[in-house]
Amino acid sequence: MSVHWPIVKSLLRRALQDVAVDDRRVWRGIDILVGALHVASAIEGKCATKTVGVLLPTGATMPIAALAGWMLGKTVVPLNYLLKHEELQYVIDDCETDTIVTAGAMLDYMKFTPRVANLIRMDELDYAGMPNVRWPAAAEDEDLAVLLYTSGTSGKPKGVMLTHGNLVSNMQQVQRSIHFTREDVMIGVLPQFHSFGLTVLTLLPLAGGIKVVYTARFVPAKLVRLIKEHKGTVFIAVASMYGAMLSLKEAHAEDFATLRYIISGGEPLSQAVAAEWKKRFGITLNEGYGLTETSPVTNVCMPWQYKAASVGPPLPEVIERIVDIHTGATLGAGREGEVQIKGPNVMRGYFKLAAETAGAFTSDGYLRTGDIGKIDEDGHLYITGRLKEMMIIGGENVFPREIEEVLNAHPSVAMAGVIGVRDPLRGELPMAFVEMKEGAAFDERDLLAWCRKSLAGYKVPTEIRRLDALPKGATGKVQRRELKSLVGREAQHPTL
Repeated sequence: MSVHWPIVKSLLRRALQDVAVDDRRVWRGIDILVGALHVASAIEGKCATKTVGVLLPTGATMPIAALAGWMLGKTVVPLNYLLKHEELQYVIDDCETDTIVTAGAMLDYMKFTPRVANLIRMDELDYAGMPNVRWPAAAEDEDLAVLLYTSGTSGKPKGVMLTHGNLVSNMQQVQRSIHFTREDVMIGVLPQFHSFGLTVLTLLPLAGGIKVVYTARFVPAKLVRLIKEHKGTVFIAVASMYGAMLSLKEAHAEDFATLRYIISGGEPLSQAVAAEWKKRFGITLNEGYGLTETSPVTNVCMPWQYKAASVGPPLPEVIERIVDIHTGATLGAGREGEVQIKGPNVMRGYFKLAAETAGAFTSDGYLRTGDIGKIDEDGHLYITGRLKEMMIIGGENVFPREIEEVLNAHPSVAMAGVIGVRDPLRGELPMAFVEMKEGAAFDERDLLAWCRKSLAGYKVPTEIRRLDALPKGATGKVQRRELKSLVGREAQHPTL
């Protein structure tokens, strides 16, 4: 089944109903459908490639552009406007598109005009009159629907090939686990070029008949207002956003009274943040898990399943196992190793990267996630680290997250990031960076003493530095690679 047919049918069914709200306006089903037909005509008149890029902020215009591409049988490439200009241009060149759908405000915000044959500005199109009515292109499960570029922990961005079958499967898997209804109202701030924002906060509500409220920028006070104003029932965000929302002194439990599902994903949730949400607002934050390569959701911990630090059991049709990182042997309950996954939502592979695709899968077809975790007796998954970020200190495996959790629990720390630095005697040593809470003083000795209370001696950072703001990715995740680059530059230029 194509990913766009359920959306088209849902929009027709709700033609005169409000289906989406964004920073610009309220959108009825007919508005999105007619808009997509106009944009499809514009793309058809210019685009000669199989792929079409979409460079738009979070809102209803992004699904309009994506729907237009799918109606024409194109592969849609959501573009990350937060990338450095040269990195974004690399993605545009790599995906082999000759056309990008964008808007003037987006280009002004970026201060960059992509080098591409055709720029279709949605704000310059004429939407007057009836568009050319067309029968949407058919698509098989194995046909490519999107290319989502992910940088991972190193190297240039890689295009993750997700098929129509991948996306439809994941929408169905999430719905079978969470049981959204047409009475639900989703609040969406996640970027739609990210798999989390694309599948869960864009495709799923539009196909499932769920009203969705978008805002392009993460402004905590505005999000609280939107939840109250629209009586939001579903709020899905990344962990760092929940941490930032705790800074709202004027926020109260009643502000979130209409929410029935509040889920954290995209990065590990600090247990200190989870505890503070429970204390201040009486809300249990439930975690989910997934990767771009899995469309993305593979696990979700619903309120009735809650276990601290668990991302929950796997979704229907998802098969997971934990394997020894050295031998590849499957491990039993409670044993820590690499998480490997099978399911209909797992990607076809990496675009034009046959060797990397082959290396991403085991001989029996499991995706190597690169994440370290364990599964308990009840089938709940716990993510404890990232294989590529594992530090080997005096022969012992240490993961940054364990140290970060301890630092994040300190009353003065807003967020922490930990990396390993080379050491001639012990291989590596942990170094920590912290972003302090507003008004809090930085005291390295105090933070080191705090760490010694909870960590084995070899896990205590050799140094803790303060940064005004930790480097973060599009979803707010701490970019450890940028911290490593900072240390690397200092090693080359000690006066920095």
